[in-house]
Amino acid sequence: MSYYDALPDPDRHEEIYADTPGKRLLAWIVDMVAIALLCALVLPFTAFTGIFFFPFLMMVVGFAYRTVTLARGSATWGMRLMGMEIRTLQGQRLDLGTAFLHTLGYNVSLAVFPLQVISIVLMLTSARRQGLTDHIIGTAPVNRMAVY
Repeated sequence: MSYYDALPDPDRHEEIYADTPGKRLLAWIVDMVAIALLCALVLPFTAFTGIFFFPFLMMVVGFAYRTVTLARGSATWGMRLMGMEIRTLQGQRLDLGTAFLHTLGYNVSLAVFPLQVISIVLMLTSARRQGLTDHIIGTAPVNRMAVY
């Protein structure tokens, strides 16, 4: 039994991985709107000084949002809306540690442009539609309704 045996074979069960890159993009847009709204709610509690460091505020709130939502349901609110989630290659939901690592990898890939390009290429070309962070920590995006 190999490392990849827990999640179904993408060649025989392509419905599990179908359309996940596009769903990830739409989920990302939903998540960015949710994070911006959360930041707008936090802004008065900073005596509106958060306006001066709003990108940093977005990064901190976004990191917390992604880590918590991934740890609680293996999907952000945007991913849930798109009917998908992130699973380990053993088929398990993400725990807090894995959610933290996934979020950390996402943020590093955003900060280093070539890594983001590599991640997008991998999402579009790999059998399980995994991004760079997914490949490194052993996770994969799956369609929620198709999960066994």
